[in-house]
Amino acid sequence: MAQHNELGKRGEELAVAHLLATGYEIVARNFMYQKAEVDIIARKDNILAVVEVKTRSTPDFFGDPQDFVKKKQINQLVKAIDYFVNEHNLDVEVRFDIVAIIKNKAGTRLEHIEDAFLHF
Repeated sequence: MAQHNELGKRGEELAVAHLLATGYEIVARNFMYQKAEVDIIARKDNILAVVEVKTRSTPDFFGDPQDFVKKKQINQLVKAIDYFVNEHNLDVEVRFDIVAIIKNKAGTRLEHIEDAFLHF
């Protein structure tokens, strides 16, 4: 497996551990709908958090992990979660979050950004 794929998988595991530690229930992981993949769908109280995990080994040269979520990806995530909520007949508030992780030899930095982008 490519090194960046391994880093991404480790990042998702860190994100899941963080969400569980902060009171979320993991509803689904790697949910696929059409061309979209939702990394983590988590629930806390009446909030369904759609969590995109962005893991990088360096923040400096390429920018912060959260800077890599583009408008096209946001649109695909919105369609996917709309399908998920309707398919499961959920009555919840939907929120889009990013868990941004920098993991390298210096250590690990994790930032959970709630309401990272607004859906329309």
